[in-house]
Amino acid sequence: MSHLQLSFYAAFTLSSLGLAFHRTHLISALLCLESMMLSMYAALTIWPIQMQAPSSTSLPILMLTFSACEAGAGLALLVASTRTHGSDHLHNFNLLQC
Repeated sequence: MSHLQLSFYAAFTLSSLGLAFHRTHLISALLCLESMMLSMYAALTIWPIQMQAPSSTSLPILMLTFSACEAGAGLALLVASTRTHGSDHLHNFNLLQC
């Protein structure tokens, strides 16, 4: 395993651990999701170069598009929840109550 692959795995693992253990604010959960997507995008971009593939794939661009959509939807949810509940604390949200 090269140092580059190890750094991508470490970045993904650290952001997964951040998402699992630091779930107090919605913005911190969204930042952890974005860092996971960024590490996956970087790994998918470097992968064809390391494999010496003759053509680049369109998978990283597709993933970057979905990541941008996810970020926009997450920020919209953050604004809506802050307006209705007054804060972005995740313990204030009750999904069973309408």
